Amino acid sequence: MTGTARETVQAYHRARFAGDVPAATTLLGDAFTFRSPMMTADADGHLAGLPGFLQVVTGVDMISELYGDAEATLVYDVHTVLPMGIQRTAEHFRLREGRIESITLIFDATPWHPALAAEGPA
Repeated sequence: MTGTARETVQAYHRARFAGDVPAATTLLGDAFTFRSPMMTADADGHLAGLPGFLQVVTGVDMISELYGDAEATLVYDVHTVLPMGIQRTAEHFRLREGRIESITLIFDATPWHPALAAEGPA
């Protein structure tokens, strides 16, 4: 895969929030890892929860985009239908050979706890 970190990360961000799992998958490296305050996963685990997550998302407002040769950081607000409303989020990407190798998602997970408790055990 070729392309700059900016092109790859922007394509992934668009695909993910459009719910296009196949397109998002093509941008992830073979040894992809995902970490957030609520989970650690490989590509399959990360993308498996995407459809459910998008059911509660009503929009995304980008605040900042920072790009390096093999990394990127996005800061954005996720608008939800849940009581927490807007979730401020920072996301750091590491790339290798034009594909996303890892994502670290940073946000305050505290407002999500009641929503997850209402869902009950998995």
